[in-house]
Amino acid sequence: QVQLIESGGGWVQTGGSLRLSCAASGRTESTFAMGWFRQAPGKEREFVAAITWSRGSTYYTDSVKGRFTISRDMANNRVDLQMNRLKTEDTALYSCAHVALLEVGSTWSPKIADEYDYWGPGTQVTVSS
Repeated sequence: QVQLIESGGGWVQTGGSLRLSCAASGRTESTFAMGWFRQAPGKEREFVAAITWSRGSTYYTDSVKGRFTISRDMANNRVDLQMNRLKTEDTALYSCAHVALLEVGSTWSPKIADEYDYWGPGTQVTVSS
């Protein structure tokens, strides 16, 4: 089992910045990747960004490219999401998620929520004009 706890959410004005962190504990030695998703009220959960644990390959949804940066701290089992130039449409509950090591020959789609096996409770981000 892997436990995930997010922090760093809050309220910020349009154009501001926030840095989210997700601390992982438990069987973290089995981590293949970590990702961030968000869900706004009345909307479906949406992929934001992901990073593979060993290579550090990153993936972003188009709406955050150039504004958000995902990074990992392998020594402390933490993944961060630096969010700059925030917009009102970035308002949502942000959750981090974990992907265990893949079986040989299998593939992974970072944008698909079902590909992740453990989830944190989320941290609220509110951006107002």
